[in-house]
Amino acid sequence: MRLYDNPASPFVRKVRILLQETGQEADVEMIPAIGNPLDSAKMPTAQNPLGKIPTLERDDGPALHDSRVICRYLDDRGGSKLYPLAPRLWEVLTLEATADGIMDAAVLMRYEVGVRPAEKQFGGWLDAQWGKIARALDAIEARWMGHLAGPIDMGQIAVACALGYLDFRHAARDWRADHPELAAWYARFAERDSMQATKPG
Repeated sequence: MRLYDNPASPFVRKVRILLQETGQEADVEMIPAIGNPLDSAKMPTAQNPLGKIPTLERDDGPALHDSRVICRYLDDRGGSKLYPLAPRLWEVLTLEATADGIMDAAVLMRYEVGVRPAEKQFGGWLDAQWGKIARALDAIEARWMGHLAGPIDMGQIAVACALGYLDFRHAARDWRADHPELAAWYARFAERDSMQATKPG
């Protein structure tokens, strides 16, 4: 299998951590895809018409795209149960969706300052995206710390990827200041070998 990869992408990092945690990393070749919405020529548009990563190319079926689809596929393939049975499954999927929403907003912020010309950048847009992130972090700290303390699952992995991306691209916003319990959890989770091996850079 071939995974179209950008080491800076938090969505790709989710897949790479799952591969590490389930012992499947040797089964997947990483293919660089270093583009952006204005430079789709460097993205896997033949495999994914949306031109987005991650995209997983398989030999026995059509390419898969969207990190949640790919992670579900690889979890099933590895029999690893990072997506547990219901009713806990619904918690895992909701937490993963919340973390993915944080990443979506954070990536949009990155594009606003990294792709859009300076004279066209909109501070109100950046603040609105950060507002989504802040609300999601508040919700995780208020409602989800018990879940984060449980057995590892894709909800936890997704949250860790989201927090790692905030450190990588938006460190000046200091998400830790208002979320001490979440910061303490992340400090512990970030020591996992899979997290260390997939640090963005």
